[in-house]
Formats: sequence, structure tokens, C-alpha cells
Amino acid sequence: MSATETADPADLPLVRRAQAGDMDAFGELVDRNRRAVFRAALAAVGSATEADDVAQEAFVTAYRKLATFRGDSSFKTWLLTITWRKAIDRRKSVSRWMSRLAFAKPAGDFDEPADPVDHLPAVGPSQEDVLLTARQHDHVRRLIATLPKKLRDPLLLACSGEHAYEEIATILGTPLGTVKWRISEARRVLKQKLAATGYARD
Repeated sequence: MSATETADPADLPLVRRAQAGDMDAFGELVDRNRRAVFRAALAAVGSATEADDVAQEAFVTAYRKLATFRGDSSFKTWLLTITWRKAIDRRKSVSRWMSRLAFAKPAGDFDEPADPVDHLPAVGPSQEDVLLTARQHDHVRRLIATLPKKLRDPLLLACSGEHAYEEIATILGTPLGTVKWRISEARRVLKQKLAATGYARD
């Protein structure tokens, strides 16, 4: 666990109350973390409907296992770890979880220069642009499906835009340095694949 992965002081009192049987306190924890849980699930399964189901399963599991939470990491990270495992269990095939991809940097990641692969266009697209973008997304999804799992999963979590590298490392149970390298390597390999297939950005 990194120094940044400490218990959230705002969540801990609610956790302790929930552990004592306060359902309202757990409900507030759910409300605080609902978006992050959904985005993590969506990154894994690709379907909003399935992500909703995963989120519900994760919250139920978290409630049942609440007594095991000791505050060694933030409640959010603990919950997201449960969510990711549930999502991976549900992920049946590449075609079901590769229906969504948006290249966004992890929260708090400001060190790398802007890259064409990191941001797909555009604001206020024309109808032609919409069709072109849809084709590009479909092409990118097929290429992402060819990445090895160890590169694909950290990239998907990073692309959700919700998680810092430290949080991704905790969710995946992988050292921080390894996570950073795998995300960087996944982007590099993906860019090579895009270039090899004639992808160009105006």
C-alpha cells in the first residue's frame, strides 16, 4: 500500500457506524461511491446494464464483508477492489466488455505529455464526423481486445478516468511501478497497432 492509500477520514466514521448496524450510514457510503463503482464495473464489462448489476453485487458483498474492513486502505479502494473482482467474474467474452473505451488519463496523472491516442475527438461533431468516430471506436475496440490481459485491464481502469495509479495498483493487487509500466506499454502497443492499420488523426 502506498503512502497515499490511507483511510479516508470522511468515510471512516460512516464505516464504523455501518459496522455497528447503522443502515443509513452505509447508504451514505453507497451514495458517495456509486459513481466510482459504476465506472470501474463499466471499464471491465463494457455494458451499462451489466455494470449496474455488478455495482449492486459489489455493494451487497461489501455490506456482508463490512466487518472485515480495518481501515488499512481507503474504503473507496477496498470497495473498488470488490467491484473489480465481481466485474471480472461477470466478464464472459471480449465482445461484451469492449463496447466502451475512452482514452482519459488517471486522476492526478499530469506528468505525461498530451498524446493523440489519449483523447478521441470531438466537440460538436458533424454527422460525418460521428460516423467516422464510431468506426474509429470500433476499430480501437478490436485492437484493444488483442492486448494481453495484464496490459488490457490496467489500461481499462485508467481509461475510466476515475482512478489514480495507486488505486489501480490496489484494485489489481499489482505493484505501483508495474501498473505504471503496463499502462504505458499498453498505450505504446496500441499506438503501434493503430499506426500499422493506417489510423491517422487530423
